[in-house]
Amino acid sequence: MKITLPRVAPRNPFVRPARLRQAGAHGPSGGAQRQKSTRELRRELDRMTVKERPPHHR
Repeated sequence: MKITLPRVAPRNPFVRPARLRQAGAHGPSGGAQRQKSTRELRRELDRMTVKERPPHHR
């Protein structure tokens, strides 16, 4: 009597390492980086062009 076992489909070798290291995006997206740089540039330009304001009186 011969025993045969059903064959198991081969597993994807990239899935396990990816799941173990929680693969995914690292760091801010491109849009977030552009927004941040735009805000920083605007702040720097505002600092350079700010005029002397008169003192605030109550």
